[in-house]
Amino acid sequence: MAMAPGPAWMPRRTGAHRSLEKALQGLTKLQQLVCQPQVALRNSPPYLPSLLPWIYQHLILIREHYGAGLAKVWESDFFRIFVLNLLEKIKQTTRLFRRGKNKEEILLEGSAARRNLTKLSLIFSHMLAELQAVFPNGEDQGSTYQLSKQEAQIFWRGTWRERSLVPWTEFQKGLQQVHSVDSGPMAVALKSTIDLTCSGHISIFEFDIFTRLFQPWPTLLKNWTYLAVTHPGYMAFLTYDEVKARLQAYVNKPGSYIFRLSCTRLGQWAIGYVTADRSILQTIPQNKSLFQALVDGHKEGFYLYPDGKNVNPDLAELMEGSARNRIQVSQEQFELYSQVESTFQLCKICAENNKDVQIRPCGHLLCRECLKSWQLSKSPTCPFCRQTIWGHEDVEVSPYSSKEGSPTTKDESDEGDLEDVDMVLQQLMLMRQTQGREAPVSSPNLDPVLQTPPVPPRLDLLPQRPPALPLPDYQTVSSSAHWIRDRPLPSLPQEHSPSVTAWNTSAASPFEEKGQESQR
Repeated sequence: MAMAPGPAWMPRRTGAHRSLEKALQGLTKLQQLVCQPQVALRNSPPYLPSLLPWIYQHLILIREHYGAGLAKVWESDFFRIFVLNLLEKIKQTTRLFRRGKNKEEILLEGSAARRNLTKLSLIFSHMLAELQAVFPNGEDQGSTYQLSKQEAQIFWRGTWRERSLVPWTEFQKGLQQVHSVDSGPMAVALKSTIDLTCSGHISIFEFDIFTRLFQPWPTLLKNWTYLAVTHPGYMAFLTYDEVKARLQAYVNKPGSYIFRLSCTRLGQWAIGYVTADRSILQTIPQNKSLFQALVDGHKEGFYLYPDGKNVNPDLAELMEGSARNRIQVSQEQFELYSQVESTFQLCKICAENNKDVQIRPCGHLLCRECLKSWQLSKSPTCPFCRQTIWGHEDVEVSPYSSKEGSPTTKDESDEGDLEDVDMVLQQLMLMRQTQGREAPVSSPNLDPVLQTPPVPPRLDLLPQRPPALPLPDYQTVSSSAHWIRDRPLPSLPQEHSPSVTAWNTSAASPFEEKGQESQR
């Protein structure tokens, strides 16, 4: 006679469903608290009344996907730790609304309780992004998650194989093998930077975000030390609204600035600064590392006083360590492209500039101007293979030489950059034609002159195109005017009483690129 499942199996299954159900109930109750009219949260990222329903719906999606097999997923570290951490964060947030005599404190802007609520909102935002990345469509894909930086991918998979989450102590020991981690306060500071969800564990997603923020890999912890430990301009767990409030104290000191992690574009930085006319703007640097953006901004007079202080750290040492990766053209590539009267190093989209940017993680090459124009199409994918773009790196493509060879250079294949060129150009042209037909009214916050022009199409591929508008000559514009084109963020939306968001909401995800709001 078959035996009934023993007690060793039943508690695991019961524990999985019971803990998940408890988390779902906690999210529902917390949603009611944060949506009270008297709380009057700003409808600005991270907006808790929108985040909680999205976490709820994604957990339901996971439960429906696995059904009775949820117990097996529970046995994997990631999902179990995620749910237990979610329960703890729900408890901490709920406690802010029920502090006995001080329960009214949560209603006061600027109070300690309100600041704690904002920090917890950021943590919930990070948790949602992590859950969606590791469990896309409700299915655990942590074992196949692709980090955006190749060196980070090799390190993680070589150290922890298919695991998607490890305890902090184990992570610290593994990282020590490739990057020296000082014990004591430095280790504590490193943990607080990487552990975005404050779970005491490091997920592959969190490590991906960290390596994107503090690239390049060879000087990863050195970059982190300069930018997040010793730099007075770095602000941890700060939001768009809080940056504006903090810089308000330095509104009479143009050039004051601070920087933080972007709330909705994890893996990118947001810099807030006071302009010459005493306005406060925030921008997300495009196509450059943070220290490159800070150095450029200092030269142009925009980023002079970190957090209002008169001493601005010298980041020249980081600039020296970020020399471009060099890609050597092989003999095979040279001969292949010679047959079609072209060169490997020539950008295959514009056929004018040389390739100087490599998209990550797919590795396709193109020129910086084409990358900028492609990103204006609001497409988050590579123009050649349609894989999601997580980042990019500056590269230098060295022409083939039969007399020279360098064992330290990369030998990259570029076979895939030709197959979709026609489609890329057609999409860019369609974007221009659509914009011309719609003739949208320009936003008062954006100067049409500041928009990057589209990529010029190749004459041999699009012979019957309408005449293209002449490209502005940015070299004739002052350097300051060119630098201010770094896409300032829009002003805050008007305040209004939040309404309870339905749990079956079909609203856009807070992490989807939706207009200018996604730059926060």
